[in-house]
Amino acid sequence: MAGRLGVPINSTSPQLWPLGFKSAGRKLFAEAGVPMPYGHEDVRSADDVVEAALEIKSRRPGAPGVVIKTDDSGAGDGNQVIRFVESAGTRELRAAVQALPEWYLADLAAGGAVEELVVGLAGSSPSVQVNISPDGEPIVVATHEQVLSGPTGQVFTGCRFPADPIYSARIATYAKDVGALLARHGAVGRLSVDFVAAQDAEGRWDVYALEINLRKGGTTHPYAALRNLVPGRYDAESGRWISLDGSPRCYQATDNLVDPSWLGRPPGEVIRGVNEAGLKFDSRTGTGVILHMLSCLAIDGRLGLTAIGTSPDHAAKLYSATAELMSRLTSPARP
Repeated sequence: MAGRLGVPINSTSPQLWPLGFKSAGRKLFAEAGVPMPYGHEDVRSADDVVEAALEIKSRRPGAPGVVIKTDDSGAGDGNQVIRFVESAGTRELRAAVQALPEWYLADLAAGGAVEELVVGLAGSSPSVQVNISPDGEPIVVATHEQVLSGPTGQVFTGCRFPADPIYSARIATYAKDVGALLARHGAVGRLSVDFVAAQDAEGRWDVYALEINLRKGGTTHPYAALRNLVPGRYDAESGRWISLDGSPRCYQATDNLVDPSWLGRPPGEVIRGVNEAGLKFDSRTGTGVILHMLSCLAIDGRLGLTAIGTSPDHAAKLYSATAELMSRLTSPARP
């Protein structure tokens, strides 16, 4: 509609969607000089995966396994992890790949990537939001620690803002460089770059770029809530949100707080519970809990929330208090 009307949109053209594919992302990381896990792009078959996994195992003898990623996927749904065993050879790896779901191997035929599974003594999955202005300037607007779950630990379920200051400035710089490359291709508007951070035996943190999300994503909504309710700016150098009065803000958020016992619970009852517990967002203090996705209570007992605090601990306490409140709402829903 915008094209037919000649109205500009602050968003990337659908024609550039493939720039957000996993293989394309690895190529952009290489061009930008951004570190990434050792791996291979443009795999399209089980044979390609096996060949790539064997080569990674040979080049990275300490790697515990590989991550297979279908190109056109998001939120970790297109990721599969294969763990190495000491004696794993071609036969064992082929059996592991062929055991993947048929639909997954069919999707892989359209393209994918295989890369080293990065681990450390401690690890996390930070992400950077970038906005490319209409004149092509990439601006870092936020960093997050993603909360991942699912069978392979690859599925996004929530986030904490901001990312750890140990590496937040570093990943912000990397993401800005990637944004500059995307801007040259004509990308506009919001995108994010996901990373993995791993701590070594000496306590150093290494970061590796994993993928580009050429769209709004799971961290977009909570960031918008903060930006609109507690206006301010993100300082990429210090890794802090600075409100208009100079005070900091942090949050913990999810779009996946779910319990089957909450199925059918009236949204109004949840809102009243949060209000009566003194957890609701207070515009005077610029802290508190904002609920969303309450309509999903009628579908599978799911809701989302963003807990805004003045520190990471404060935000975590607000989040935990809300989750505990929901866990007490287990009696049958009133009509």
